[in-house]
Amino acid sequence: MNELLEHKGYRGTVKFDAEAGLLHGEVLHLRDVVTFQGTTVDEVVQAFRDSVDDYLEFCGERGEPPERPYSGRFVLRVSPDLHRELAGKAAVSGKSLNAFLAEKLHEVT
Repeated sequence: MNELLEHKGYRGTVKFDAEAGLLHGEVLHLRDVVTFQGTTVDEVVQAFRDSVDDYLEFCGERGEPPERPYSGRFVLRVSPDLHRELAGKAAVSGKSLNAFLAEKLHEVT
């Protein structure tokens, strides 16, 4: 079992450990390790929310901005041939390569 939780723009995964009888997870895409656990679905969801809230509070106490897991930017490496084809299609559509690809990615989500 692998589930995705969301709270205040942060996401976490939940896994079930049958041997320990626990649900446990981690907040994704942070340099800091932020984990949580519970024995029921309600407990693990609340523990996730509490962990995110604690992380944000801890950052505030340190006077540091919390890390944001998604900046809206990512690097994608493709072959030069595919790059050329995509750039050509973007130009024909009258869009930048970035706008063209963002539109295409949005279509598949």
